[in-house]
This record gives sequence, C-alpha cells and structure tokens, in this order.
Amino acid sequence: MRPREKGFFVLLATLLAGDGADTVALTPMTKAGLADWLASQTPAVASWVKAVGFTGDAGSTAFLPGPDGAIARVLAGVSAIDDLWAFAGLPAALPAGSYRIDLAGTGAAMDARAATRAALGWALGSYRFSRYRKPPEKGFACLVWPAEADRGEVERAATATFLVRDLVNTPASDLGPAELAQAAQDLAGEFGATVEVTVGRDLLDRNYPAIHAVGRASPREPRLVDLRWGDPQHPKVTIVGKGVCFDTGGLDLKPSSAMLLMKKDMGGAAHALALGRMIMMAGLPVRLRVLVPAVENVVSGDAFKPQDVLKTRKGLTVEVGNTDAEGRLILCDALAEADSEKPALLVDFATLTGAARVALGPDLPALMSNDDGLAADLTEAGSAVDDPMWRLPLWAPYRKGLDSKVADIGNVTSNGFAGAITAGLFLQEFVSKETPWAHLDTYAWNASSRPGRPEGGEALGLRAVYAVIRKRFG
Repeated sequence: MRPREKGFFVLLATLLAGDGADTVALTPMTKAGLADWLASQTPAVASWVKAVGFTGDAGSTAFLPGPDGAIARVLAGVSAIDDLWAFAGLPAALPAGSYRIDLAGTGAAMDARAATRAALGWALGSYRFSRYRKPPEKGFACLVWPAEADRGEVERAATATFLVRDLVNTPASDLGPAELAQAAQDLAGEFGATVEVTVGRDLLDRNYPAIHAVGRASPREPRLVDLRWGDPQHPKVTIVGKGVCFDTGGLDLKPSSAMLLMKKDMGGAAHALALGRMIMMAGLPVRLRVLVPAVENVVSGDAFKPQDVLKTRKGLTVEVGNTDAEGRLILCDALAEADSEKPALLVDFATLTGAARVALGPDLPALMSNDDGLAADLTEAGSAVDDPMWRLPLWAPYRKGLDSKVADIGNVTSNGFAGAITAGLFLQEFVSKETPWAHLDTYAWNASSRPGRPEGGEALGLRAVYAVIRKRFG
C-alpha cells in the first residue's frame, strides 16, 4: 500500500460468483463460537479440527484440506471479529496466495466497521522495511477486499502509516534535513500542494532564529519546510512536526546507549507529513498547512551552548539550560508562525521527552491541550479507532520552574520533575490562548514486534487525530 509498492490486496470490491475460484476461505473463529461452528460441519471436518488441537485461541490457525489435498479453508483464532489486530498476523503467517473472509456457519456478521478493520489490520501486517536488504522469498498472503470495507479509509490509514514507518526507519545517513524536505516535496507533488523551504542563514533573515541555532552546527543545513494545500477560504488546519533527523544531545552529549534510537527523533515530522497525506487523500475541505523544522543536533565549534540566550520568532528570549532539550526550541519558532494565522486547529507531533515514556510507556502518546473540548474529542477518537493517547495536564503551577534570571523563559527546569508537562508548558508560551491547540509527545517506535506492528518506526496517534479533523471539518 505504499505509493511505491502496491499490491497487498486482491483489488475486488465484492466477492462475486466465480471471483473466488482461486482463493482460500478464511474463517475467523472465537473460542466461544467454535463449538457451534463445528456442529454445523461434517464429522470428518470436526474430527480434523479437534485432532490438530485448534481451540480458537487468538493468533492460532488450523488448515483444513480439500479432497485434492490442497488447503480448502483456514480457521483463524480471533478475540473478536472487529478487533483491529485480529487479522494482522496472517499476511506473514499464511502461505502465499489469496484469501477471502468467509463467516458461513459462525453465526457472526461482518458489518462495515468490522470489514474495514479487518482490511486495515491485514494491510498493516503486510509492511516490511526492505531498503537495505533483500526481502524474504516468501511474499505476503493477499486478502480479497471484504465487501463492506471502506477502501478509502483503509488506503489512507495504511499508506500514511507506512510513510511514518519508512521515514522513521531510515537512518540519518540517508535522511537528513534535505532528504526530509524532499519527502515533503514528493508528497506535495502527489497531491498538487505547494512547498517552500527556507534553508541555512535564510532562516535568520526570515526570523526563525531558534531553528537556525539548533541546526547550525551540522554541515547539513537546517531548514523549515512549509507545505500548503487546499482552498484558502476553507478553515485553516495546521500541523507541526519535530524534524530532528539525528540528536546527539549537542554539547550536553547523550551517552552512546541513548543515541541508538536517535534516527527516530524526526518521528514528529513523519507524523505531520503522514497526517497531511491522509487529509489530502480524503480531499477534506480545509486549508492545510504542514510546518516541519528540520535539523541535526550535533557537536561542532559552532554548536549552541548551555546558558546561551536564544532569540525566537515570537520575540521571547530563551535561556538554554540543556542542549539536549532542542526539540522544543525548533518547535517554538514553527508554532509561533503557525499561530500567526490563527488556524481553526493547530496540532503538533514530537518525539519530545523521555519523561512521557516513563509515565505512559511506548504505546501511549502524551496529549496536552489548551482546549478541553479538543482534548476530549482526541481521547474519544483514540479509543474508537484503537489509536489511544492519554491526556496530561498543562499544570500552570509548574510553569515557574521554567523561569530564567536572564531571559524570558528557560528551556528546562532545574528539578527534573514533570518533564513532559513542563515541555508542554514551554510550547504553550508560543501559542495564543484563542488557538485550539493539541501537543502529542509520541514515541514513534515499536520496541518489539506484534501482529501488524513490527519492531521499528510506528505511527501513534495519527489515525485518532485524523478522525477528529474529519469529524470537525469533513
């Protein structure tokens, strides 16, 4: 489903007579429903299923042979028919070929929601990052489109997720600020959007001093990517994504163990571009803007230093307490620019703090917002589409921890408490109270593989934010 690699589905809108001649029936089965299904089968089939020890446990399979010895049916254990991940392990687990979902005899029905989830789970389970090594000879099994599935929704979510995964999985040697900008330009070309890229010292001339300060130490020049799409008369929706293509920590150098995943520090930018992709694919009636500050935070003689005081686009000065808290510095310039247009909705994605991961773990993005209604909509959507997030408060009393004796604000606190919240409070300084704004501190990574979620880069919070935008503006 990636733009460059299609073919994960047999593209059939419905399964008509004759269309399934070369496909294998795939019957999802819950433990509770197995007995009734066996009762509807021939004694030979029931005996076979019992002999192979199939009990309907989620993730298990049983292959039923036909008269010619070929596979005639596959039973797939699921926790529920409408579980997003119920079918996600099957593309890799099943023999290559085409399969059609067949609920005959199960007593279950597949409505549009369940069909769409089945197709999306299958698609997400068909991802493989193979840029640097030859993929296995065994390909993925294909699924005939379930008749009730919303193909547009599946294609939007799958291609956007794969974009996030591809970008995050690519090492910094092949994905620096210029290449990240090129990814935005490629996306713009696909949908007729426009992109403006401000590079190097032009950032100073155009008043993006914090982005320049963070990225100036690298020979790969910093830049601000500005993508626009849609009718200027439509409501403005602006997405900002942190694009630190590699983070050494700067002069406050990270230990080597902490650098091992720093190719993913542009995960927020990947999410922003992917969300833009979903919006443009759907043709939503919004004026979309995507802002990506793209930098490397490295060490050289020109690196910014602890206790430097940086100017920002908004005019506030920032004392640098730690050069490893650089993401908020590039975001503050981008957020100030985004806010200047007073968008109807402003969302930023960032792999911002380890504190969010300590609090919520790798699977739950931390959500902070200045708008209770927006926060409620996002958490509700996260539950509805199995893309959860958890709200943390922008607890005003903690703001004093960012006070500086020499500047308007510091980029870190001295006590280290509530690091995710104080990072959100820092960003809030650059957004007007009147602008509905949400900040997602996301991990953008799977530490281990699960069905449909391979180890590596991951989209977290993406589908939930899209659902809210579509509900509000679609």
